[in-house]
Amino acid sequence: MGRNASTRPGFDPAVVADILSHMLDGIGASSRPHLVGLSALQGSGKSTLAAQLVAAAKERGMAALALSLDDFYFGRRQRLALAREVHPLLAVRTVPGTHDIALLERTLDALSSAAPTSPARIPRFDKGTDTRLPPSRWRTVRRRPQLVVLEGWCVGVGAQEDAALREPLNALEREHDADRRWRRFVNAQLGGDYARLWQRIDHVVLLRAPAYEVVRRWREEQERGLRRRGAARAMSPAQVRRFLEFAERLSRHALASLPERANLVVALDEERRVTAVRPRIPRAASRAPAGRY
Repeated sequence: MGRNASTRPGFDPAVVADILSHMLDGIGASSRPHLVGLSALQGSGKSTLAAQLVAAAKERGMAALALSLDDFYFGRRQRLALAREVHPLLAVRTVPGTHDIALLERTLDALSSAAPTSPARIPRFDKGTDTRLPPSRWRTVRRRPQLVVLEGWCVGVGAQEDAALREPLNALEREHDADRRWRRFVNAQLGGDYARLWQRIDHVVLLRAPAYEVVRRWREEQERGLRRRGAARAMSPAQVRRFLEFAERLSRHALASLPERANLVVALDEERRVTAVRPRIPRAASRAPAGRY
């Protein structure tokens, strides 16, 4: 099967069908939606792939929808409170600890029982105003989906060993987190609320970039395109580099650790073309099934 895919305008339908088949392998009747975690670093095409997977599932007659982890960021006011109480870097939405995980879990619970008489509401975050839209503008779901695709840049990422936090990774950590307070807070979130959320995932799909340096280039290309179109909130090259430093530690950690944890690895080349779709092969010692994460 050809795997010439691009996130612009989308992945090859044959590739999408292959990924969907792996995602749904072994799915049976359940009282709750089949939850797939789609993990990919910035600029990899995760939102594009999530939308295509949902569309392909609907073509098969399934009720399906996509959720974005980005829609569950705390609003600006809540993050400023975190910045005062915990660490100033938490004013910036990016890392674990800046998402409302409790709201996401309530949303998943509501989707499990969605019906015309008890619809679920899907939050929406406006990055332009840097806050969540009012509930009156949230999406309404009146039917329990069979498939939910949760996409996000840190979906499925586990906590690091404390020893890995000792040395600063970049200028942001050296200049603003010399005492490791921010790093340790973020890591504690991954080992706590986020780990609990990841346990709800039935199938983890990793859209894997070839290297972190490539991800940096992809993100800079996105902002360059926004600047050319005159987007009001497009970042300058210096702002992009600073923004990426917030996520660099966990981005590198994800590239190193998720291939061993994901149920399916979709490998990309430097032009975002799919080069392989590889299911995880359980280690002989454990023979762990590729089901519940």
